[in-house]
Amino acid sequence: MKKWIALCGAVLALGLLTACSQTGRDASLPRLDPQNPVSLEIWHYYNGPQKTAFDTMVTEFNETVGLEQGIVVEAFSQGSVNELAAKIADSAAQKVGSEELPNIFAAYADTAFLVDGLGLLADLDPYLTDEAWSGYRAEFIEEGRIRADGGLKIFPVAKSVELLMLNRTDWDKFSSATGAQLSDLETFEGITATARAYYAWTDSLTDAPDDGKAFFGRDAMANYCIIGSRQLGAEVFGDGTLVPDKDVFRRLWDNYYVPYINGWFTASGRFRSDSARMGDIVALVGSSSGSIYFPSAVSVSDSESYRITCTVLPAPIFAGGKRYAVQQGAGMCVIKSDSATEYAASLFLKWFTEPERNVAFAVSSGYLPVQNAALDPDLIDAALDQSALEPGVAVRMKEAFAAALEQISVSTLYTTQAFEGGNACRAVLETSMSQQAETDRQAIDALVAGGLSRAEAVAGYDTDEHFDAWFSQFCIELEAARSAS
Repeated sequence: MKKWIALCGAVLALGLLTACSQTGRDASLPRLDPQNPVSLEIWHYYNGPQKTAFDTMVTEFNETVGLEQGIVVEAFSQGSVNELAAKIADSAAQKVGSEELPNIFAAYADTAFLVDGLGLLADLDPYLTDEAWSGYRAEFIEEGRIRADGGLKIFPVAKSVELLMLNRTDWDKFSSATGAQLSDLETFEGITATARAYYAWTDSLTDAPDDGKAFFGRDAMANYCIIGSRQLGAEVFGDGTLVPDKDVFRRLWDNYYVPYINGWFTASGRFRSDSARMGDIVALVGSSSGSIYFPSAVSVSDSESYRITCTVLPAPIFAGGKRYAVQQGAGMCVIKSDSATEYAASLFLKWFTEPERNVAFAVSSGYLPVQNAALDPDLIDAALDQSALEPGVAVRMKEAFAAALEQISVSTLYTTQAFEGGNACRAVLETSMSQQAETDRQAIDALVAGGLSRAEAVAGYDTDEHFDAWFSQFCIELEAARSAS
C-alpha cells in the first residue's frame, strides 16, 4: 500500500511538473470569463470589399472563439487611412470633441510611434509564445518594434510590396520592332534605357519631331528614394538621423529626373494606373495592393479604347545593388489597459492572422498574408479561386502574387524606423524630386514649343550644377521638416 501511495505521489508530482513546464506562460496570462465578456472596439480604414470581408470575420469570431472565450468585438471604419490617423492623433491628445481611443486601431509606424510616445500602446510580446511569433515573417514582426526597447507595438495583419506592371499588348509591339527584352526591365538603369528607346521608336512612327511617348511612371517616390538608397548601400534615415548620400541621390536623379525631363517617363492622373489607362505609359512600379487596379483596356479617347493584357514582374533594383525590397501596410495597435483586455485583443489578432483566414482576407485586396505558412502560392491561388473577384482580375492577381512571392524569396524586406517628424520627412521625399522634374519638364516643353529641339532644351537642365542646387535645397527642406515636428 505504501508503495502504491508513493507511486501515485510520484506520478502526481511529475504531472504537476510537466503541466507547469508546458503551461507556465499560459498560467501567467489572465483568465477570461464567458459570463462576463471583454468588449473590444476596433478602428480601421477598410472600405468596400475589404470592409465586408473584415466584418464577416469579426462576426465569425464573435460567434465562435469570442463566444467560447468571452470576447465581443465591434469594428468601425473611420474612412481613409489619413482620416483614421488624424482621428487617432486627436483622441490620443485628448483634444476637445475627440472620442475615446478604441482598444485596437490600424496604424502605420509613424502614427504608432506618436501614440506610443504618450505611453499609450501595449507591448504585445508577452501574449504569444516565442514559437507562435516565429510563425510570422521576421521582417513583418521587426517593423512592429518601433523603439529601441524592442517591445512589439504593432501586430502585423497584411503587407504589400512593390511590383513592375506592364501593358503586355503595347510592349509586344515595341519588342517585336526593336528587340527589347523583358530582362531589360530588371534594373532601373535598364528601364531608363528602355524608356529612351521607346521614346525614339514612337517618335519615328510620325513625321513630327520630338513627339515620342513616355514608357514608364511610378507611384510612391518616397519608396524610390528609401529603397534605392538602401540597395546602393546607404540609408536616408539612419536611427532617426538624416543622412542622404549625394552620390546615391545622383543615381536616383539620373534614373528618374533625367528621363522625366526628356519625356521618357511621365506622371498623369492620381496614380500611375491612371496613366496606364490613358495610354500615357506602358510600364509602372506600384504597390502589389494596387495591381487590382491595373487597366484591362487603354482609352484612346472618350469613344475609343482597346483591350490589353498585363504582365506582372518583380520590382527593379539598381544595377550592382543589394536586393532590398519595400514592405508596407498598416498593422494593428492595442491601447494599454488591464491585462484581460490586452490579452483578449491579442487572441483576436492571433485568430485573425491564422494562415487560411489571413490569406482569404489579404488576397481579396492585393495584400500578402503575414505568416510564413500563408506565403504559399497554392494557398493563395485557392483563396483567389474562392474570392468574389472577376475571373480576369483573379488571373491578374495570381500573377501579381507569384511575382510578389518571388520577390520576397530573394530580397530582404525593408522599411524605415519610425522617428519624430518621420511623416513630414517622408513627404519631402515624396515630392521634392518629382516636383522639380515636373516643373522643369514644363519649362522644357515651353522651350520646345518656341522652336528649340528637345535635346537643346534639356541640355540646360541636365547639368551637375542643376543637380547640386536641387540636392542642397532638398537637404534644407528635409531638415526643416524634421525640426518643425
